[in-house]
Amino acid sequence: MAWQPEQEALRQLSGCLKDSLSGHNKNAQKQAEIMLAQAKSSPDINNYLTYLFSSSHVPQGLTYSPEEYHAVRSAAAIMLKNNIKTGYKTIPVESLALVRSSVPLALQDKNSAIRSYAGNVITEIVSRGGILGWPQLLPELLGLIGNETGNITPEAQEGAMAALSKVCEDNRKMLDKDYQGQRPLTFIIPKLIEFTVSDKPKVRSLALGTINVFIPQKPQALLVSLDDLLNRLFQLANDPSADVRRQVCRAFVQIVEIRPDKILPHIAGLVDYMIAQQRKIEDEDLACDAAEFWLTVGEHNELWKSLAPYLDKIIPVLLESMVYSEEDIAMLEGGGNDADEEDRAEDIKPKFAKSKGARVLANGEEIDETGQVQNGGTYEKLGDDEDLDEGEIEEYDDGDDDGNPEDRWNLRKCSAAALDVFATDFRGPVFDTILPYLMTNLRHEEWPYREAAVLALGAVAEGCLDVVTPHLPDLVPYLISLLNDPEPLVRQITCWTLGRYSAWGASLNTPELRRQFFEPMMEGILTKMLDHNKRVQEAGASAFAHLEEKAGANLTPYCEPIIRQFVRCFEKYKDRNMFILYDCVQTLAEHVGHGLAQPQLIDLLMPALIHRWNKVTDQSRELFPLLECLSYVATALSDSFAPFAMPVFTRCIKIIHQNLEEYLAAVNNPILDTPDKDFLVTSLDLLSAIVQAVDEKQSAALVSGSQPRLFELLTFCMEDPENDVRQSSYALLGDCAKYVFPQLQPFLPTLLPLLIRQLDLDSILDEQIETGFSVVNNACWSAGEVSIQYGKDMAPYVPKLLQRYLEILGNPEVPKSVLENAAIALGRLGLENSTIMAPVLSSFSEPFLKSINSVDYTLEKATAMKGFCLVILGNPQAMEKDLARLFTVIARYKMVDHFKTPLTDDLQQIFQHTLKLYKSLIPDMNAFLTTSIAPTDVTALRTIYHL
Repeated sequence: MAWQPEQEALRQLSGCLKDSLSGHNKNAQKQAEIMLAQAKSSPDINNYLTYLFSSSHVPQGLTYSPEEYHAVRSAAAIMLKNNIKTGYKTIPVESLALVRSSVPLALQDKNSAIRSYAGNVITEIVSRGGILGWPQLLPELLGLIGNETGNITPEAQEGAMAALSKVCEDNRKMLDKDYQGQRPLTFIIPKLIEFTVSDKPKVRSLALGTINVFIPQKPQALLVSLDDLLNRLFQLANDPSADVRRQVCRAFVQIVEIRPDKILPHIAGLVDYMIAQQRKIEDEDLACDAAEFWLTVGEHNELWKSLAPYLDKIIPVLLESMVYSEEDIAMLEGGGNDADEEDRAEDIKPKFAKSKGARVLANGEEIDETGQVQNGGTYEKLGDDEDLDEGEIEEYDDGDDDGNPEDRWNLRKCSAAALDVFATDFRGPVFDTILPYLMTNLRHEEWPYREAAVLALGAVAEGCLDVVTPHLPDLVPYLISLLNDPEPLVRQITCWTLGRYSAWGASLNTPELRRQFFEPMMEGILTKMLDHNKRVQEAGASAFAHLEEKAGANLTPYCEPIIRQFVRCFEKYKDRNMFILYDCVQTLAEHVGHGLAQPQLIDLLMPALIHRWNKVTDQSRELFPLLECLSYVATALSDSFAPFAMPVFTRCIKIIHQNLEEYLAAVNNPILDTPDKDFLVTSLDLLSAIVQAVDEKQSAALVSGSQPRLFELLTFCMEDPENDVRQSSYALLGDCAKYVFPQLQPFLPTLLPLLIRQLDLDSILDEQIETGFSVVNNACWSAGEVSIQYGKDMAPYVPKLLQRYLEILGNPEVPKSVLENAAIALGRLGLENSTIMAPVLSSFSEPFLKSINSVDYTLEKATAMKGFCLVILGNPQAMEKDLARLFTVIARYKMVDHFKTPLTDDLQQIFQHTLKLYKSLIPDMNAFLTTSIAPTDVTALRTIYHL
């Protein structure tokens, strides 16, 4: 007999579900959440949720209005989806069968939100149970969409298409796997192409949108159908539905990336098509998708030149699109003097901690995750929030859909970014094309045209600098005058544009020119940091951070007036702009460095920072940028940070301890919120900075006196599930090995097995591959630092470490920086453990030499080469096949006095000794050198080592 619910249980559960979404009665909502959390343990809970969700009419015995019952069904769907997500394997087989048979019925519901929830639940089941866990699903969905029987309702067709779209989006790789000789995509892709001619616009746009999900991963099923798809795109190009045309634009953009050769023959027609779509400004989303085409083609190595004949067509459209729309002007115009108004909570952008990437490249280079410079950006593209499922947002949305046009990716920003890319591609011709426009509009009476002209001038700053430079002595003073424009938006964009030209100002090579242009530029931007409008303040601060990066140590003579202005900003700023102010302070500290460690500057800056430090609570998100900023300040001040170190260190320990306790509590009690791990990341990074900054005695005292003990906390952090936390943990471990080894040593028997486990490449998840490698990278670096200090006590760990380093060095997927740090760690292991490593030298000599070769000549390279040579001396015969490579590395090695320490002082003698040993072993050294080594390297070996 089919499962049936008990009436009383159904009544109680539906009441709790309704209350759980009641934003008006917080007590009822909290009580309902507690009851639902307890109900989770009932074996039948998912049957009840499925029953409520899939019943389109109020079940007998329940009395709800249509609105209330919709809330019950919505909450049931969300809870069902979350139960499947967190406990799929524990759900009884009979319950899963009921869910699979009932939920698809909701795809036919009259209400679009309910259909959307059904798609979410179906997608979660496939994600957890795999395609083979529900083999009839895909044929069933394709049958509903195709309506082959002719009796499927339009709602069911659209519901099934939306569900298929979600299943595809969340399971791209799974659908392209081989199942008993078949790949699901082989029959899905042709069907999707077929559905793009449905008579329902929603089905057409979703089908094409789903194809767009697969294009970047280039599955074979799509490549063989690419010509069919292109033909269909040309047919759909003038579809009456703007949503379909959006997906057409997106498809062309994606195909540029995977098969540019398919786009090239059609470039002339595509230029006209994209221009026509971009000019449909009544639909900004469509116009923006069309504008993405210029960005993508402009950045494509093989295709960008194909746009050259059409610049005079495209650039005017970009310039038109950069003028604020009437709707944007209505929302933004005359932002007014709001500097004294408090920020609303929703105005404050969350700040996510940037985990210390300081070890990313062995040669000292640093970039952020996107490879971009972060300061001064005005057209950064924000990623979509992939964690929110369609249909789930509405329960929590505050209804403010439009938001501030400055805070979202839009047509204006996309067009400016495309102009920037074109300027880099084509240089002079782009500036020649926009020059008449600039002359007309920079002094335009209507501010939106003035503003757009300043944006255009800023957009070409980097690509066209050479051709703009002769005009800058006239343009820069005019831009400085626009800093006093009556319209805040003009002042705002002028800050950004001046920031973009700050590299020119900073590079002026005479005191007179700097006085004439750079100083007024710097002073103008600094002044705008205290504008009466908060958005202008933010633009001023962002532009100044950009200027700091470009000017670097040249700012040292100006530090006092700069810091005085920062201090005034600390007194005046509301919460939102405080975040960017921290960025200004840390960028100054990073680029001026020890120049900041002057008593009068410390006396100005530190009281302002400590005042914020005392004011901000341990739960405030403002702690992230504040801790990050203090890390840079501590590094710049070095031992001058000593008076501030103790209270800061102690609070960081407290924040880490608190966060770990909250996390453990949340793991054991699902009702509790998981704490924000950024508190851990920024606190760990600041501890690293302090340990490096203060002298040995003080850092030892800080670590010894910490309560709870630092290394006990670090044990938990090194096993945290978040990559960013582990990345910062290993940076701190390495710094502690360098600066407080006696305090670290007793904990190494506990910490080293964790480190070795972290070096296992199999632990890196596909979807987190970049941050996963960053963790492995820092783990390698810290292992090398520990090896130097721990010496012969590393012996028990040598075999396992060698195995891990070899796996890393032999894997072609591993980034260069990780290979370099693994090679350094391996070499350093040989400093005191050469006798254990010598018997297996032949297994690692080749990968070590290949990777160490590209490392810059630093102390790290010197210590690694010394360790490696000590291993060679224990088993010289093992190098037979790699001897030429070794001789080449030695011949090209640059001894840098700056990196000489007691540990590496004798590196040249060790090289000499190694070569002498081989001279005695090789019967005809001259013949070997002339046949195996390049002539320039032979000359170096003879000159330096008298070989």
